[in-house]
Amino acid sequence: MLAGAFELPSEDLAPRAEAEPPTRGEADAHVGDRSVGRVVDHPGETRSGGGGATPLVPGTMAAPSRDGELRRTFGAFPPRTSGGEAFAESWWGNAWVTALEEGALDAARLTRGRAYADKGNVDAITVTPGLVLAYVHGSRPRPYRVQVRLRTLDDDEWDSFLDTAAERPADIAALLDKELPQSLAGGATPSPAPASGGRSPRGTRLLPGPGELEPHCSCPDRGHPCKHAAALCYQTARLLDEDPFVLLLLRGRGERELLDALSRRNAARAARAAQEQRPTALPGVRASEALSPRTLPPLPAPLPPPPHPEQPPVYPGAPGGPDPFALDQLATDAAARAHALLTTGRDPVAELTLWQDAVRLAAARPGSGLTATTRALYSSLAAATGRTAADLARAVAAWRQGGIEGLAVLEEPWDPPAGRFDRARPLLLAADLPAFRPWHNHLTHPLGHVQLRLGRDGLWYAYESDPGHDDWWPRGTPDLDPVGALTGLGSTDGL
Repeated sequence: MLAGAFELPSEDLAPRAEAEPPTRGEADAHVGDRSVGRVVDHPGETRSGGGGATPLVPGTMAAPSRDGELRRTFGAFPPRTSGGEAFAESWWGNAWVTALEEGALDAARLTRGRAYADKGNVDAITVTPGLVLAYVHGSRPRPYRVQVRLRTLDDDEWDSFLDTAAERPADIAALLDKELPQSLAGGATPSPAPASGGRSPRGTRLLPGPGELEPHCSCPDRGHPCKHAAALCYQTARLLDEDPFVLLLLRGRGERELLDALSRRNAARAARAAQEQRPTALPGVRASEALSPRTLPPLPAPLPPPPHPEQPPVYPGAPGGPDPFALDQLATDAAARAHALLTTGRDPVAELTLWQDAVRLAAARPGSGLTATTRALYSSLAAATGRTAADLARAVAAWRQGGIEGLAVLEEPWDPPAGRFDRARPLLLAADLPAFRPWHNHLTHPLGHVQLRLGRDGLWYAYESDPGHDDWWPRGTPDLDPVGALTGLGSTDGL
């Protein structure tokens, strides 16, 4: 659907300053992590003035205001000096270049396209599922509009990829560090689906093979690819060098959606592991030793407070000893709280319950329990609070959505007074949405996959669940407008 919204214009058509209006998928993807590059105008762009009218040259295809989960815009790369070495720096970037060069029909066009990329003739690049778009400067004043298509993965292939990734925590940690492990990239050639309709035993292949890249350009050259399309393909390899999540977006899914799916899979795996693991005895000391009378020396005079809390020391790991990652986590948090108490006289988290404080600690760590260290932290915090790792993962998502208010919305239904809650349903109907079912402060879509919850702070919080399952997860950004909270979701199919 996204790829069909971008059609190549005729050279005789009037130029446009940016790409076509956003499709529904793009409009629904305004909330999330954005990676918007530098937007520049072409030096050759001129406008009508006192000396006579000159045709307007398209400045850029970039529209960063429309970027979101399923659309990312990257600024133009500066010129580079090419000495015949490999164009890309990473193995996956070079694999992309290999797919381009092995599928090309004319090596001379590739050479000219690489020269265009080296000179910085490719403008800002927009990436959406299955599509890469940019303006490329050639020999004419007006730049050419270029797009490269790549097949997106279907749901079965994504399930296979997520299952493989969930079994390899080290690979997930590498992916978060902008590295693409070869075990996640899949085989070098497509793997046909089994006759039974199941997944291929070789896994999901992310990188394209020869002939899979489909270039299109508004220039009159019918080469495959032309030099302008080749230049865009070479620059795309540099994008993949910097962020392999660009490849995952090209295959159909955004970074936040993938990390959320992996977080849910890891929470389920941790819950199953916790049920199978027997409880172990906790270390301790004898009560007589802990309660024996002791004479303590007088306290020294207090020192002046430092300007900021210091970093904790590095704790070595020892067999049977405390987890050094957990010690570092607790020491860093305790130092920040102590510094705030010393300088302001108030502990910022003193009024939190044990469960709220555990959620706060877990939400402060990146990765959502995907790496081995964060999984161990989630398991320890869940055990200390009498909850499961799945409960903690869901609470962390609510905390990141709206802090302590977001956690209250997740766990505390309440009956709102007449007013904002009663006006929400007509607003949803006016936006061509079906009648949501009310329950306490909840409004649920009749299909049972989208829900709105009104918080005591007056904001609407969006939730999603698989249809037919009562498994609600916080999504998007809270909004005063119920329709605005829904449009912040990464996907609102069926609304």
